[in-house]
Amino acid sequence: MKENKLVELSMDFAIKIIKLCETIKGHYSLVNQLERSATGIGANIHEANYAHSKPDFIAKLQIALKECYETEYWLELFVKSEIISKDSAIELYNRCGTIRRILIASINTAKDNEK
Repeated sequence: MKENKLVELSMDFAIKIIKLCETIKGHYSLVNQLERSATGIGANIHEANYAHSKPDFIAKLQIALKECYETEYWLELFVKSEIISKDSAIELYNRCGTIRRILIASINTAKDNEK
């Protein structure tokens, strides 16, 4: 159940990032980085559901977590360089944080169940 919620949250988050990126003029390489990391979260979560083993499942979730941290970095950079406003980034920060916390809990649970 938690993974389904995670798939849903990450898909919704990716769509919001894509829509944000459509509004940004210029900075194409930075926009590309943000889009790639944000959509990579959901792609890895989705892929984890089809893992060959428990270690593979954990590895995919850990990659998704790394993508989450990278996305937070790009959002912070965009705000600090005034490419986007802090107000427009707050909801995205919060959503990314929610996904990050669920990923951490899921990874810890999977590791505990592996023992």
